[in-house]
Amino acid sequence: MDTRERITSTANRLFYTQGYNSTGINQIIKEAEVAKSSLYQYFPSKEDLLVEYLEETAKITNSTLKSIADKQNTPREKILGLFDFLLDFSIQNDFMGCNFLNIAAEIPQDEGRVKAIIRNQKNQVRNLFAEILKPLGKENLADEFYLLFDAATVSSKVYKELWPVRTTRKIVEKMI
Repeated sequence: MDTRERITSTANRLFYTQGYNSTGINQIIKEAEVAKSSLYQYFPSKEDLLVEYLEETAKITNSTLKSIADKQNTPREKILGLFDFLLDFSIQNDFMGCNFLNIAAEIPQDEGRVKAIIRNQKNQVRNLFAEILKPLGKENLADEFYLLFDAATVSSKVYKELWPVRTTRKIVEKMI
């Protein structure tokens, strides 16, 4: 792993597990085993590192969700497959909720660049639901499914239990 990868990998892990505000540059430098000058060579500010984290995570998340939907045959199977993925994701021992919602809760409201990345990622999820539902003529349900998806993620984090995702999946199953 090269220096840049060590920095981003370490920052990604720390931002997700302990939060952006609780993660210091010195901790990232120490755990990535890099010189401070190396970090600043690639990322002039902590915010630049956060932007990299969000953009990288968005690519992976969006690709994963699209891939899961594409493996299914019918719109119903695609939608339920996304909620099954969320259930599997929530089972992980290191599950800390949604990377994007966690950061959105930590940063100031006027943080335009970061909020734009988060909003774009969330819109991609909404658009995926709409795309899946279009053949059924039910793309108007995309916002409802998106909100249920995010609410299940948040509730699963809050309760540290799976019932929010399971319950949400049952609701969605009845809707389509």
